[in-house]
Amino acid sequence: MTGSFSFGRPLASVVFAVSLVLAQGAQADEEKRGAVTNLPIPRYVSMKTSEGNVRRGPSLTHRIDWVFKRRDMPLQITAEYGHWRKVQDREGAGGWVHYALLSGARTVLVEKDMMPVYDRPDTNSQIAAHFENGVVARLGSCTVDWCRITAGGYRGWALKSNLWGVDPDEIRD
Repeated sequence: MTGSFSFGRPLASVVFAVSLVLAQGAQADEEKRGAVTNLPIPRYVSMKTSEGNVRRGPSLTHRIDWVFKRRDMPLQITAEYGHWRKVQDREGAGGWVHYALLSGARTVLVEKDMMPVYDRPDTNSQIAAHFENGVVARLGSCTVDWCRITAGGYRGWALKSNLWGVDPDEIRD
């Protein structure tokens, strides 16, 4: 026998299986999707109603832990199960909410007291308003560092770092 050696079919199958698992893992790292909606997880939504029960589990038989009482409050969906969405607020408190209580309309929570809102996405531009800490604003377009927001009849651009309800790398048209 000479010095030749063949790996054959079994090794080729193992190499293919390993590359398939690695490719699926890379895809999972890119973006997790909800089993029910196929939308990205996590993602932001808002409260559609002025009151919404937050339950321990995804059904009406689970105990109500508390009640969200703020219409348009931004929430982050972290899981899905049937008609239920697991949500959390800015502090990380959360639970299961029926999907009918949620809206895809995007809002943000102001996290800086007397936050300046500018006419343009530039700190040297005119200040259109100041928003108090805790104000809920409608979210418009976002660049790398800025988002256009609207609240109380005022609109303008705010630094994204002062807002909760939008990802730091999120760009919106």
